[in-house]
Amino acid sequence: MKPCLHRSALAAALLAGSALAAPSAEPSPPDLAALANGIVHVADAPSPGLPGKAFTAWTLVSAPVPRLCALVQDYAAYASYMPNTKSALAVGGGEGYVLVDMTLALPLGQEKKYRLRLEQQQPESAQCKLAWRLVPAGLAAADTIADTTGYWLFTPVSGDNGKTLVEYHVYADPGPVPFGFGWIVDMMSKRSLPRTLEALRAQAGK
Repeated sequence: MKPCLHRSALAAALLAGSALAAPSAEPSPPDLAALANGIVHVADAPSPGLPGKAFTAWTLVSAPVPRLCALVQDYAAYASYMPNTKSALAVGGGEGYVLVDMTLALPLGQEKKYRLRLEQQQPESAQCKLAWRLVPAGLAAADTIADTTGYWLFTPVSGDNGKTLVEYHVYADPGPVPFGFGWIVDMMSKRSLPRTLEALRAQAGK
């Protein structure tokens, strides 16, 4: 029998939007069979009226939800395995959220810095969701990005103990991009999504 999500968990995954989720129409998750053998599925998430681009990616990881939820909240470790991440430093927070200063190292010596507000949420009792949005950090426009929001959503797979459906959604608007550097948009979103999920999978396997 193929593993499947409980109806309630699947419904939560489909309705995973929140105040911190990217402002876009979220695509439906693929059938779990399409994610066999480590496949990462990426879909456009249209964001009408917004200048940036949004995408959602899914994959299956052989690790339990608590393990993956803890990994994505270990911000200091991001630089050791997350693609293009030079540093991630927690700089403050409050009830239910943390502020993290991110620095991305892009090709040709390009760097982008920005501050995220991240909140852990629990759409269903067995799930874990980490959502983020950009917050002002007093950075020059040339050194930062215009906007980003998104989330990680981890849902246990029923009938397959220890396996998790990973959903990763990101909206990114890099702001003004110098002529010839249009690839920055893809580096921050669609092109990086499969590598990010593969990096998480590898980290979870250690």
